[in-house]
Amino acid sequence: MKRLTGVFGGSFNPIHTGHIELARQLLQSLPLEEIWFVVSPLNPFKKTATDLLDDEKRLQLAQIALEDEKDMKASDYEFHLPRPSYMLHTLQSLSVDYPDRKFALIIGADNWLAFERWYGYKEILENYPVFVYPRKGCDINASKMPTGVTYVDTTLFDLSSTEIRALVKEGKSLKGLVPEKIIPMVEDYYG
Repeated sequence: MKRLTGVFGGSFNPIHTGHIELARQLLQSLPLEEIWFVVSPLNPFKKTATDLLDDEKRLQLAQIALEDEKDMKASDYEFHLPRPSYMLHTLQSLSVDYPDRKFALIIGADNWLAFERWYGYKEILENYPVFVYPRKGCDINASKMPTGVTYVDTTLFDLSSTEIRALVKEGKSLKGLVPEKIIPMVEDYYG
């Protein structure tokens, strides 16, 4: 039996406690053995992002934030793939490079509502389980989801990386919003 690994892709600009607590809840409620936080070099839908911290620094923050988390790891896998990084290509490449694992996609309800715009979305649905978590303002009818797609009713984390960056610029406290051990680095990198 192949080990089911969740692929949680994102810019993680920066990673915050909402990401980590969400992953904890997903690991508890789903048959996932691990969740890989796949740090994306540039989301194809965010081609004009000008406030995206350097790839290596975002990866470093994620690695440090997750070092004490059981069954979670930060991955630079997409750094080594052609750009823009499409999730279909990431999942296909992971499946080839890790034949002992089965991969599942973890996305927010906001991404699910736009999923038909994703490159190769039909192939993703045909070949990979998809787990969808709640996002503020994104209503999903779980009973109308296609086969292979599961709505996971986790806590709604009303926290975003955009808010974290704004708080840093305002000189406000990040206590409880990002893991304690990366607060000084987040303040330095985004200040």
